[in-house]
Amino acid sequence: MDDSGADERAALPIVDGMDPVRVHAALALLAEGWRTRAELVRETAAPRRSIEALLRTVPVERSGERYRLEPAAPVPAHPAPAGPVGHLLPGHAATVERLADLIARAPRGRQALDHVSATPETVVRRALYLGARFQPPGSPPAHLLCVGDHDLTSLAVGLIHPHVRTTVVDIDDRILAYIDAEAAKLGLDVRTRWADLRLGLPPSAREHADVAITDPPYTPDGVGLFVARAVEGLRDPARGRVLLAYGAGDLTPALALKVQNALSDLHLLSEAVYPDFNRYFGAEAIGSAADLYVLRPTTKTLPAAVARADRFAAAIYTHGPQSIEAAAGQALAADAVADLEPDVLVGAWPNDVLPNVPRVRLATWLGKPYAATVRRAAIALPPGLEPALVRVLLATRAERVRVFTGAGVAGSAEILAPVYDLTDHGTHVDAVRREPSGALARTLLDRAHGKAANAWRDALIRIRGLTKREARAEVARIAPWTRDVTVLELPAHRLKAIAQTPSADPGPV
Repeated sequence: MDDSGADERAALPIVDGMDPVRVHAALALLAEGWRTRAELVRETAAPRRSIEALLRTVPVERSGERYRLEPAAPVPAHPAPAGPVGHLLPGHAATVERLADLIARAPRGRQALDHVSATPETVVRRALYLGARFQPPGSPPAHLLCVGDHDLTSLAVGLIHPHVRTTVVDIDDRILAYIDAEAAKLGLDVRTRWADLRLGLPPSAREHADVAITDPPYTPDGVGLFVARAVEGLRDPARGRVLLAYGAGDLTPALALKVQNALSDLHLLSEAVYPDFNRYFGAEAIGSAADLYVLRPTTKTLPAAVARADRFAAAIYTHGPQSIEAAAGQALAADAVADLEPDVLVGAWPNDVLPNVPRVRLATWLGKPYAATVRRAAIALPPGLEPALVRVLLATRAERVRVFTGAGVAGSAEILAPVYDLTDHGTHVDAVRREPSGALARTLLDRAHGKAANAWRDALIRIRGLTKREARAEVARIAPWTRDVTVLELPAHRLKAIAQTPSADPGPV
């Protein structure tokens, strides 16, 4: 190691939790001219608290929210560590510009889902790394699984590698609708699936992908859950890889250790870790940056993922009603369902509520049709799982259903109208099943656990008198997105289109 800069290093101020290279980089920026605190955080990848401590330690001028070193003095240049694909980025300036526009027009992030947008350069770097590391020239088309994609990595991959087929799994229906619309405009092979990962990975996304990528909530359970579902999505875990974006502040190494322990519990090998690979607009507490982990499954990984995924805590986020600090659950009592006299209790009910009534986990209820006949069902949706309301009702074949949820039916009534009459009581929703109508929408929504393409085909045969071959071709033409997907996996914009489809003319949606 060259010691020629020993005197310079000795002169650097000492800031708790901030390594000398980041201190030097911040000083160099301040010596060049005015910088905001956010710019210093983003360009050095140092946490906000560390930058604030540095600004209190060194002599600086301040003008509003901008700072510069005083007295002005040159700071010797220090080359930053090279990233794995940074040298490729200049050749994709047009793609970076297009991603900047896509990110700017995308739905705003939701704090309750820990959304922080990655920079366009970041998502393009991800796409470049995926191609350079996992897709040699002339190899068969790869299948990528994005476990959550608020960052629009799927669109970046499609623009740079149009032969790659990408499946996006996300809980945010707004993001899925946006990705569908933009992918269609760009002619990209991107398929969207709705899922709350706490309730399972969609069937059509399981065991299909060559590589999975995820930028999960930065809690130990959040990282563990998203990575476990990513492993379940790999076609061949022995050859597949999971790319994980994860960052922690320099002052919280214990939290990073908990996350790494969660990965260790899944028997994953950290094949590579690229520091500060991911950069963000925001997330200043962790330096607006996160590392990129390349995780390699071992023979024990898939069994561990299957065993552990359903046991991760429901509170996986850092904000909102489903955060680790939020109060757990609702007050559910027997008198809340006494008039209903349910045949089954779905979800997490207290043990003293109707102890003789059968109980079913939410994940099981969504995963397959309930074997026994049910006339009345009571369902408990804990805080944070409100987006599952439409799906749990579609998964239910009972005459009367009572769902305890704080979200009400806003945004759900339009989808459920062909199947249920709904009454919102504030603390819960009562749903009464309508008489069968024979309409196309009712036929599809009644078969929520089945393949949507098959239900649509059968409806066309019955309604329009088509042959099976003609009906199959018609579905492929007007609704190619139904291929290999169940109704319960469809994003809300697809479900709304089904609900609005006329019986006599089941045309494009």
